[in-house]
Amino acid sequence: MGIVLADGTRLSARVWMPEDAGDDPVPAILEFLPYRKRDGTTVRDALTHPYFAGHGYACLRVDMRGNGDSDGVMDDEYSPQELSDACEVIAWIAAQPWCSGTVGMMGISWGGFNGLQVAALEPPALQAVVTLCSTVDRYADDIHFKGGCLLNENLGWGATMWAYSSRPPDPALREDWRQQWMLRLEAEPFLPDLWLRHQRRDAYWRHGSVCEDYSALKAKVMAVGGWGDSYKNAVPEIVRNLPGAKGIVGPWVHKYPHFAVPEPRIGFLQEALRWWDRWLKGVETGVEEDPALALYLMDGVRPATWYAERPGRWIAEGGWPSAGIGTEVFRLVPGELMSDAGQRPARGGAQKAPALGGGSGAARTTGPGGDDPTGLGEGFTVSLASPQHCGAEGGEFCAIWLGPEMPGDQRPDDAFSACFDSGPLAQTDIVGAPSLRLRLSSDRPAAQIAVRLNHVHPDGASTRITWGVLNLTRRDSMADPEPLVPGESCDITVPLDHIAYRLPEGHRLRVAVSTSYWPMLWPQPEAATLTLTGGALDLPVRPAAQGDEVTFPGPEAAPALRQRIVREDSHVRRTETDRQTGAVTLVIEDDFGEAENLDHGLISGGIARERWTIHPDDPLSARGDCHWTEVIERDGLRLRTETYSTMTSDATTFHFSARLEAWEGDRLIYDRDVKTEVPRDMM
Repeated sequence: MGIVLADGTRLSARVWMPEDAGDDPVPAILEFLPYRKRDGTTVRDALTHPYFAGHGYACLRVDMRGNGDSDGVMDDEYSPQELSDACEVIAWIAAQPWCSGTVGMMGISWGGFNGLQVAALEPPALQAVVTLCSTVDRYADDIHFKGGCLLNENLGWGATMWAYSSRPPDPALREDWRQQWMLRLEAEPFLPDLWLRHQRRDAYWRHGSVCEDYSALKAKVMAVGGWGDSYKNAVPEIVRNLPGAKGIVGPWVHKYPHFAVPEPRIGFLQEALRWWDRWLKGVETGVEEDPALALYLMDGVRPATWYAERPGRWIAEGGWPSAGIGTEVFRLVPGELMSDAGQRPARGGAQKAPALGGGSGAARTTGPGGDDPTGLGEGFTVSLASPQHCGAEGGEFCAIWLGPEMPGDQRPDDAFSACFDSGPLAQTDIVGAPSLRLRLSSDRPAAQIAVRLNHVHPDGASTRITWGVLNLTRRDSMADPEPLVPGESCDITVPLDHIAYRLPEGHRLRVAVSTSYWPMLWPQPEAATLTLTGGALDLPVRPAAQGDEVTFPGPEAAPALRQRIVREDSHVRRTETDRQTGAVTLVIEDDFGEAENLDHGLISGGIARERWTIHPDDPLSARGDCHWTEVIERDGLRLRTETYSTMTSDATTFHFSARLEAWEGDRLIYDRDVKTEVPRDMM
């Protein structure tokens, strides 16, 4: 189906609806994405949209302008044009004879973002939103500038879109597919360059950040997330700020919960259906009586780069913040976390940590702990300068491709960090967003800090519970950074991501602090030495849950897509050390395989390759390289794009080079090179 916009642009849509919708109009559910309905999202679409159609809804998967089988070009993510197009599509849907006039939006990641953003524009027909793995703050809680630090995902996902949006339409659907392909190839923006031209939280990032004005969101919002995903914070923030909103956070990575991992999965489609029935059809389904927030409290387990399942239990909160969750304060003293007086004591006392940043050049400590009227554990000095490759066990920023992407055993990174350990604790349910308050000084005007809260097992294994980072030039403002005054002490707070995690009886907590976190963060131009002189961990602790406080039905879905596997997928993560130069490289190879869609015969597939290289002693040696191959094939016609993206930096400037190639069979039919420079802004 084609939807022609006011400017003549035709968007391509796939529609599922009840057979009698023409006689008995139904509400509609829109998913509006750049990820190609014909081959990109077909597997998950087959499970999801026919299910809702079978329960009385018209479901539309619309390719955004410049993507898949739609006309035009895409200039950016979440642009005013994208959101305007979505509003126009909603109005078009509501006016169709098969639509009752009410519309919902649903989506994960990009579709979760724009569902909230479109709702904030208040298109009249949009009554409800189900948003998954999304954010309310595009600057500090997306792929760009977490804690004001430059995430390497800024390049990584930009390289992904450089590949995704440069693919041709399906030649079977439009005679002008070649013309549209050439138009895209010529106009395709290299987004990492654009994003890096806004290193402060300016108007560019405020656009589309619904946290700027929650009152604009009149549609009823259900928010869903996963503890294995990068987008952990939006769900509690939405529940906190939107009256009537409901939230669910499970153990999952960046996937829909009816087929997500780690298990347990839930009947997400049934829960979403209850939401749609209530707010699009006016049926009393009881959703108003559901807990405001349902969280999967994960049992603390040993570190692993992948989990098939996570043991635990579901807990329920009637509101957020929860009156039943208290804050336990642990002061930092040399090598230890000491429970504050009046709080639940650490069982067995606060025993000495095995080491304080036992790695070379990581941390040195002097002085005993003493009386501390400030609550920041003063009376000691820790000098901290982590090597640049600290962070190698951090895993992927956004676990999505189902390879070994989770954080591994944290001991190698702990060795390069200043570590503060509790003694063995009673069973502790951590529910909420911990934060670390620090008093420190720097010998450089710009520096960054990474904080990990780890679960230390009796044998020393270290599991990352949650983490946070901060660009210290943005300690007071993400919009108006200020350099540090070398040698001058300042107080900072590093918020960590929300989590629900049970520390077992007799195990320890560790706060690990480092000055680098590669390859998660791009380093500052100079290696800074920080001097820590005080600190305290604020830990949200909930009374122990004995069992499930809320239950969900098991997952249901429509029949799976019929497809033939042409090439199996495979996923590789490995670390290489150059013994001659000392450079350390993380190598990522995600081969997504190839498959033929047996419904229409299109073969599609791809391979993503990334290399992240740095020398432990030199922040200016940082380099990121991404190479994507994308293929579609039908009737002997094989069309392929190859995209290459590289980022380096010197003391004052970021440098990008990128290349885009289009191939028809073995013939190169288009190529374009991009080289750009962006000044560093205390980044």
